[in-house]
Amino acid sequence: GEEERLGLSDLLGGSMERLFNGIFSLTENMPGVADVRFAEREPADKRSLLSWEQRNTCILPEDLRDFYLTTDGFMLNWSVKLDNESVPLGSMTVNSVSRLSPLVQPVSLFSRPNAPSLSDLDWDDDTGGAVSPPHFDSRSRVFELDSCGGNGKVCLVYNNCSPVVAQSSEVWFLDRSLCWHFLSSSFTSFYRLMITHLGLPEWEYNYTPYGPSPEARVRDFPSNTSAPPVT
Repeated sequence: GEEERLGLSDLLGGSMERLFNGIFSLTENMPGVADVRFAEREPADKRSLLSWEQRNTCILPEDLRDFYLTTDGFMLNWSVKLDNESVPLGSMTVNSVSRLSPLVQPVSLFSRPNAPSLSDLDWDDDTGGAVSPPHFDSRSRVFELDSCGGNGKVCLVYNNCSPVVAQSSEVWFLDRSLCWHFLSSSFTSFYRLMITHLGLPEWEYNYTPYGPSPEARVRDFPSNTSAPPVT
């Protein structure tokens, strides 16, 4: 409604507003979309960002820093109306600074006494592609941007790390089988991808060789469109 649009506009300003101002028009103008909700958050303070950088020995990318200084995380959910009932469908999430945590290995996979760690499952050779995949050991520092409703994890990744402060980052998707897939070279590009896909279920799997599950394809609304180019 109008109050929600004004609230979001009041919350966001400057360059970041350009990333958000089309979300409501994209969703609310589609037939059948109902109940568009967002969680309004205050900006993060600079001390919390500095504390995160010192604690993790990483420099936040400038666009993500600007994002957090505008809103400390982001959550928008929308539903579709089926048989006069609202059914949740789209979800767009960026964790707050306090939840931008180092990737933790899944307890359910490694709970046995002699079970391997994520580092044991790592590889030594790069793929030889344009971008090098992250590692589960000290070569990479990985932080969770979105848990994707249990369907994987979108991560902020610092590669080729040494003991000094890491400064260069990318956004990658870690799927359920613990394989990495490149999403974007910047947070801003990732955010545009998320908006383009409207936060539909498993949209990140469009950037894997196998794509979303059949169940997710059925749930896509209004249709399952091709993925835009990654930038």
